[in-house]
Amino acid sequence: MWHSPSLDAPDRTRAAARGARALRRARRLPFQGATLVDLLDLRAAEQPHDLAYVYLRDGEWEDGRWTWGELRSRSRAVAARLRRSVAAGDRALLLFPPCLDFIAAFFGCLEAGVIAVPVPVSRSDRDSAAMARLRAIAADAMPAAVLTTEAIRGRWNAATSRACGPSQHHLPRLDAPGSLRCHWIATDDERPPGDAEGSCPRPAASHVAFLQYTSGSTASPRGVMVSHANLLHNLASAFLLGRDGSRGPSVSWLPVTHDMGLIEGVLQPIYRGNPAYLMSPAAFLQRPLRWVAAISRYRAVRSGGPNFAYDLTARRVPAEARAGLDLGCWEDAYNGAEPVRHDTLAAFASAFADCGFRSSSFMLCYGLAESTLLVSAGRWRAIGAGPVSCGRTADGTSVAIVEPETGRVCPDGRAGEIWISGPSVAQGYWNRPDDSARVFSASTSDGSGPFLRSGDLGCMMDGELHVTGRLKDLLIVRGAKHFPQDLERTAEDAHAAVRRGCVAAVSLGAGAEGDTIGVLAEIEPRRVDDAAGIEEVAHVISAAVCEAHGVRPGVVALLPPAALPKTTSGKLQRFLCRAHWMAGAFPVLARTAS
Repeated sequence: MWHSPSLDAPDRTRAAARGARALRRARRLPFQGATLVDLLDLRAAEQPHDLAYVYLRDGEWEDGRWTWGELRSRSRAVAARLRRSVAAGDRALLLFPPCLDFIAAFFGCLEAGVIAVPVPVSRSDRDSAAMARLRAIAADAMPAAVLTTEAIRGRWNAATSRACGPSQHHLPRLDAPGSLRCHWIATDDERPPGDAEGSCPRPAASHVAFLQYTSGSTASPRGVMVSHANLLHNLASAFLLGRDGSRGPSVSWLPVTHDMGLIEGVLQPIYRGNPAYLMSPAAFLQRPLRWVAAISRYRAVRSGGPNFAYDLTARRVPAEARAGLDLGCWEDAYNGAEPVRHDTLAAFASAFADCGFRSSSFMLCYGLAESTLLVSAGRWRAIGAGPVSCGRTADGTSVAIVEPETGRVCPDGRAGEIWISGPSVAQGYWNRPDDSARVFSASTSDGSGPFLRSGDLGCMMDGELHVTGRLKDLLIVRGAKHFPQDLERTAEDAHAAVRRGCVAAVSLGAGAEGDTIGVLAEIEPRRVDDAAGIEEVAHVISAAVCEAHGVRPGVVALLPPAALPKTTSGKLQRFLCRAHWMAGAFPVLARTAS
């Protein structure tokens, strides 16, 4: 049975349809159907032999090439197997390593009317944080099936056999005792697909296509219900906000279990009808050169990632490696998912200018899973100061800047919480009606609404959105507000040993003067001479923060590389950073207290 969202679903669906029609009227779009199933049908009918997806093993060697016709055939085979096991409206976990099989499984779910639930695969059963997240998602989504590879199914069966005796086809080590039983389907085995058509009705625009579990950067994961209409409006918005004619290949290393990796990396190429070259996040992180080399080799016009990716690439791709690159093809270099920094953009543009990269290619974005993905986007203007503009909102989407305590709309230039309305706003959180009502049905003091409360802070200036921070992360000392990103950047610049993008400024408690601030910073020990030198780094950071912001941290703690918890997209999980510190769970190299 189809899941019927409880939160104003008909109104949201009608709004999505109106928004899609408005976009079609504004400019010709490459697709005008109602669902992603229709979209794949169109590609397979009109471009059956055109290249669709290529997976780059280790980010360099081609390890699988699918045409649109092959993807359609594979997804139908997955759908046929699902229909024999589960009902329309059931959920299926998509448990895949980086590979093309994930894409067939995702579209197979859509074809069968099953709600897809992409989840990350941990590299080791001993990765307690990844396992805890997987257990939380499984307990919330209550899947009826798990789609995976033969290798992963074998790994889980072996783990179950060691822990519990013979496998019973339930989800091992994830379910609450006795509550969760699933069909495990390995989509890459050689079993005949059977009847690929089946009798399940095709989905409608209002049906939930997948659950996008939030990254957990500020709270426990919640499943955002994203409909076909939400997706198609968001894909159209990104298409229209990009360069005219930028319909060439794309490259993505982003995890497909993250909203940007799935929607921009996998679905935007099928919307445009152009090939996509995919690699694993690990391949990029191990050697950032692989990312820009793939863009150069395949003449990609569209690629991007969070701000840290540009910072990492500018610092770790040496001049001799840049010499053979040609990035003149890169038209849409999108940057989002975390605060965008002028100096990062300037450093990347300078580093790759001789490779043909143009700073005007930077497309700075703001978005969140609760609004499917994209809210606004715009081109970078290298002004070098103040918060970076994330451009104008997409057609059909509106943003209000609101005082969170009063609900009053702020005038231009004044910061407040970013509230969003439009066809891309999702249907709410899965099985969380109270949270859905609080987050997705906000009204301003004058009764306007409903709005999605983003939890992000920003302001509007000259019709463009500037994002300044997270509402929950805001630090207040002696009545003055401090954005943690500002303190973190000061700490990064204080000493060469501090790792870029690896500093967390968090509240350690409230006292008479307000928040007691802790600065947790990863360092490269090899950049410091001895133990005394490491301790000196902590004092340098404390002094720099005090001088720049007028507050002295209650503690500055130096940690080894990779100590701070981050999401799969590279965002700091500040609430977990704080929790780990309060629990004494960090390996501390040095610390200082005021």
